[in-house]
Amino acid sequence: MSEMLLMDNLWIMISAILVLFMQGGFILLEAGSTRMKNAGHIAGKTIFTVGIASLVYWAVGWGFAYGDGNAFIGLSDFFFGDYSTADEGLVGSVDFFFQVMFAAIALTIALGGFAERAKLSVYIIFAVLFTAFVYPIVAHWIWGGGWLAELGKQDFAGSTVVHLTGAMGALAATILLKPRLGKFNKDGSSNDLAGHNQVYTALGVLILWVGWFGFNGGSTFGVADAFFGYVALNTQLAAAAGAVAALFIAWSLSGKADVPTMLNGALAGLVAITASCAFVAPWAAVIIGTIGGLIVYFSMKFFDKAKIDDPIFALSVHGVAGVWGTISTGFFATPELAAMNGGQAGLFYGGGFAQLGVQSLSVVVCGLFAFVASYVLLLITKSVVGGLRVTEEEEIMGLDLSEHGSYGYPESMQSTSQKTGA
Repeated sequence: MSEMLLMDNLWIMISAILVLFMQGGFILLEAGSTRMKNAGHIAGKTIFTVGIASLVYWAVGWGFAYGDGNAFIGLSDFFFGDYSTADEGLVGSVDFFFQVMFAAIALTIALGGFAERAKLSVYIIFAVLFTAFVYPIVAHWIWGGGWLAELGKQDFAGSTVVHLTGAMGALAATILLKPRLGKFNKDGSSNDLAGHNQVYTALGVLILWVGWFGFNGGSTFGVADAFFGYVALNTQLAAAAGAVAALFIAWSLSGKADVPTMLNGALAGLVAITASCAFVAPWAAVIIGTIGGLIVYFSMKFFDKAKIDDPIFALSVHGVAGVWGTISTGFFATPELAAMNGGQAGLFYGGGFAQLGVQSLSVVVCGLFAFVASYVLLLITKSVVGGLRVTEEEEIMGLDLSEHGSYGYPESMQSTSQKTGA
């Protein structure tokens, strides 16, 4: 193995570890964004999400995504075990390790839509089915040489493959599970079921931000010409613009510099630039991140008015921002970067509507497939376990105690119970 090839594999391995560490960000983000009585459940759920995703993706997910097959699905390389040393490109096991981390992230996003009201058994069954069938098929279409790849679809690191797919799974869950107790009043107004720890949420966002340099930068699949630095630059600018734009739009329209909105703006900027980070100029990355930060604010308001209870804001941050990020390459992709990374130049660079059309088609098809497939799988799960949601008593008690028998914050929760006479 040449020295350069060794460096390529080392960089992807480090990037995969950074993506794995993003799960720590999700633990703090999701636990901090929900109530104390469910914090331990959400933290633990994230860990077994990684476990289930790894095993299922090893058994069948990789084969469906990257195995030899047809334009719609891979049909080989199940129970992955490639230990060969590559003469060119990545070692098989390094490539697998990087890709399985992406599958786990998509699943974590999807399970955010279940927060505070779903049975643990539902999590587990859906996690298996989503990782086995939903995520790998979308990945095959775009990254595995499938029909969208043949059309020239641009999705460098996964605004569609990871974020939109996960968000559509979350949407199916929020619709079938229905809102949490006390979220909406009879007159249609909503109540703010605020998360218990904004400091955790902020730290979670920062960890995700750091991990994103492995997420996007690692998608260069090598160190040649240090192009990962350019990808990192665009990633940083978009995240920064998203955070600033979200803070100022919330401040100007509500009169308060809302911290959760700012944090979601940073994430929306990251999600939006994920598809286009290798295709656009830095000034475009700022615009893409800014628009991501703005639309996440209005999207959060829209879903609240539509009575869709999304505790982690997965639909806005990963879904709506993922759609915008995917489409943005159809506007901003430069001829030079498009030629280098695949696809055509965007509309603003004289490329016409061709790339924009492919990007828009991919959003519709992949989003619809992920939603319908997740919805059907949840209906099957519902029939198997006798319902998706915990009882009203268990939801009031909190999933920490009802599903696991102990609180994530035992001293605080026991003190609260004693004060209320519970």
